[in-house]
Amino acid sequence: MPTYRDEVVILRTHKLGEADRIVTMLSRRHGKVRAVAKGVRRTSSKFGSRLEPFMVADVQLYQGRSLDIVQQAESLGSYGTDIAAHYDRFTSANAMVETADRLSDSEATPEQYLLLVGGLRALSRGEHVPRSILDSYLLRVMSLSGWAPSLDDCARCAAPGPHSTFVAQLGGLVCVNDAPAGSPRIAERTLELLRALIRGDWGFIDAASPAESAAAAGLVGAYAQWHLERGIRSLSHVSDIRGEGAR
Repeated sequence: MPTYRDEVVILRTHKLGEADRIVTMLSRRHGKVRAVAKGVRRTSSKFGSRLEPFMVADVQLYQGRSLDIVQQAESLGSYGTDIAAHYDRFTSANAMVETADRLSDSEATPEQYLLLVGGLRALSRGEHVPRSILDSYLLRVMSLSGWAPSLDDCARCAAPGPHSTFVAQLGGLVCVNDAPAGSPRIAERTLELLRALIRGDWGFIDAASPAESAAAAGLVGAYAQWHLERGIRSLSHVSDIRGEGAR
């Protein structure tokens, strides 16, 4: 059977038999990969700990008919322990890998892989508020998948801004003529924060107030879940916007 090697992020695992696991991975060059890791649940396994969720590894796999087989695994980023030690980091990481799992069903790119690795690394190091890291990841990965929200011109008629109504179902900001009746308006600072999240302007993001961050988080969550068509289950467990993972 042919073999191949790639860098991967572990998204999730499932038990198989008495000692094996099915591992779902987002790879750098081969998209989403599902493979059997044999014997990894035994205490004598040489690489079981390298194939846990949120870990980044260099793996060698046999190419199978339905499931590939993990032959080797070398750790590239041990983020799982530091993430799991903080509830807000853990819940944000779960929402990120769940989103990556959904998006990579249809299309996965090296950019999506690198974005996820960067987000998990930032969470493990506590570089920013975990919810803000998650919100930035969601906006940026949706943009990479062709679903960038309109944050300037009207998402329906392309009328130039400024506009102050954000409707997730319509694709972002909309003008007064296209806004459904009763649509709430968003503050200019919240809009600026959305723009900062999508471009990764952490100076602006970290300076935002809890109220501004919470308002942006609500819009980001609604937008991502609408375009994924099914809710992100892990998102309901994400902790307060100013959780313990902040610097």
